[in-house]
Amino acid sequence: MTANPEQTAISAQLVKELRERTGAGIMDCRNALTETGGDIEEAIQVLRKKGQAMAQKKSSREATEGSVGYYVHAGGKIGVLVEVNCETDFVARTDQFQQLCHDLAMHVAALDPRFVQREDVSEDVLTRERDVYSEQARASGKPENIIPKMISGRMEKFFEESCLYEQRFIKDESLTVRELIDQAVARMGEKVSVRRFVRFKVGEKAAGPEAAPSAPAE
Repeated sequence: MTANPEQTAISAQLVKELRERTGAGIMDCRNALTETGGDIEEAIQVLRKKGQAMAQKKSSREATEGSVGYYVHAGGKIGVLVEVNCETDFVARTDQFQQLCHDLAMHVAALDPRFVQREDVSEDVLTRERDVYSEQARASGKPENIIPKMISGRMEKFFEESCLYEQRFIKDESLTVRELIDQAVARMGEKVSVRRFVRFKVGEKAAGPEAAPSAPAE
C-alpha cells in the first residue's frame, strides 16, 4: 500500500517540530509521536519521562569530567561561572554539552539562584524559612488545620525560586532546569549534573550556591 504523501509530510514536520522543541533524536521523536498518535504535547511528556528515567538510572555513576561554562551580561556588569560535570571528556567537548554549559550560565545570570538543588539547602535555612511562613500563615487568620498546607505550599515556592534545578529554564519556561538536564542525559547517554556556580555583579560580593562543596585540595 502506497503511503499518502501528505501524511508523510505531516509526520516529517511533526518530527522536526518535536526535535526543535526538545532536542531529542529523530528516532526518539518519531517513536514518541507514534506512541501518542501524533499528539506533540503528549509526545513531549513521553520524552521528558524517558529523560527522567535515564537520569535516575545514571544518577549513581561517576561524573568527573565536564566543563566550566561562562556568561557575561549587562555590559560586563554581571558574570557567571558554572561547573557542569559529565562522565567523559568526549562528551564534555561536544557542541551540545558546551551549549548546555552556556545556557546554564546565562540562566544563573538572569535568575540568581542561591542553591543548586533543594537537597543542598541547609537545615538552618529551612528552619528559618518555615518559621517566617508559619508566622505569616497564622497572622492571616486562616484556620489552624490549613496552616501546615500553607507552609508547605510556600516552602515549595521557596525551592522553585531559590534552587537552580527547580527554577523554570529562562529560554523555555515549560521546562525546569532539572528537566533540561534530564533531556541532556537522554541525548548524551551520560550522567550530567551541575556541581557549583558563582555569580559576580559589579559592586556586590560574589554569590554562589550556599551549600556548594569545597574544591578538593591540590
